Amino acid sequence: MKIIGITGGTGSGKTTALKVLEGMGAYVIDCDKLYHDLTVNSADMKAELEARFDGVIINGVLDRKKLGSIVFSSPEKLGQLNAITHKYVSSEIGRILERERKSRRKAVAIDAIALIESGLKDLCDIVVAVTAPTDKRIERIMQRENIGADYARLRIDAQKTQEWYARLSDITLVNDGTLAAFERLCIEKFSDILSRTDITKTMD
Repeated sequence: MKIIGITGGTGSGKTTALKVLEGMGAYVIDCDKLYHDLTVNSADMKAELEARFDGVIINGVLDRKKLGSIVFSSPEKLGQLNAITHKYVSSEIGRILERERKSRRKAVAIDAIALIESGLKDLCDIVVAVTAPTDKRIERIMQRENIGADYARLRIDAQKTQEWYARLSDITLVNDGTLAAFERLCIEKFSDILSRTDITKTMD
């Protein structure tokens, strides 16, 4: 079973890349969705978040915008948040990978903004970064989450740069054209990855 890491900043187009992989038979682990599920279902994680960031849990529910306003303007607090969430998300990913191996799945894709710095990269046979121009990313985030440009830019600025993702990944997919063009690029690159029997970290 090949494990493909997909990373890149919010609004870069990772969802499109993942849909292509799903169409090729891969199981996609959406770490953002796992995190959201855990904020609802994991009493232990919510307790840790409340202990670290007082007032972000209201009547048992995480106030994501309040938490975001705290961590996105402070690298130190963002690091504290990531230290808590990575622990719980990583545990869930391990469970899913074991399940998919037993089902003889052809490939699994791990979708995570923090794939590299969280250590999830070490689980992957190959890491693919998805990048896009900043103005296009802001537009996508605003449309997707119904937020303003300033908050969308704040989220982008709190993340690693696109150059950082590209430097630490094995392949970079640049999403700077039409949707159809990016889908064709994804099909080409992922077809090559899935057909290889000798993937290494030096693959072009």
